[in-house]
Amino acid sequence: MDRKDLDVTLYLVTDSSYHTEESLLRTVEEACKGGVTLVQLREKNKGGREYLDKAFKVKEITDRYNVPLIIDDRVDVALACDAAGVHVGASDIPVAVARKLMGPDKIVGATAKTVEAAVKAYEDGADYLGVGAIYPTTTKVVTILTKVSTLKDICEAVPIPAVAIGGLNAGNMDVLEGAGMSGMAVVSAIMKAEDPKKNAQELKERIVALMGK
Repeated sequence: MDRKDLDVTLYLVTDSSYHTEESLLRTVEEACKGGVTLVQLREKNKGGREYLDKAFKVKEITDRYNVPLIIDDRVDVALACDAAGVHVGASDIPVAVARKLMGPDKIVGATAKTVEAAVKAYEDGADYLGVGAIYPTTTKVVTILTKVSTLKDICEAVPIPAVAIGGLNAGNMDVLEGAGMSGMAVVSAIMKAEDPKKNAQELKERIVALMGK
């Protein structure tokens, strides 16, 4: 996939904390059937070998549905499983280093909570930005809330896609209207869903309408 053709409309970020491996893989597959456009495998507490093993299994599914797989944090895992790219946060290796290691053809995503961080990430080679948390989240990741006005400022400051993330679901996503983002990332709204495929379909319809695409 050409990283310039990146579609971030509905970006699923996985969470293993309430899943067996089997149910996680099943949820990812159902979400792919439901229309997610990007999947990020996030395993904060796994060692490299375990992370890579799971990455291969998830990639087998995402490849089947032509959905790019992004690996959170770990450039080595991303390269080892030939994922579409990597996502780095503020405490991970710098965007410029990730870009150098991943090469010119892979996707590098970055977390940005301020306009300054967004501009720096763009200049250092990021292909898209994750902006949030818009709402408090139930994931075990430390979050700092980001105002929708900041998301809007970031979208206006850089030419690469910005994705809203953080506690977003069908019931509260209307707050994003007019913010100018290119997509929405969700964790619990799909990972905790009884019907991940149906939730993905509904979320995608809503976000497309909200963005006026």
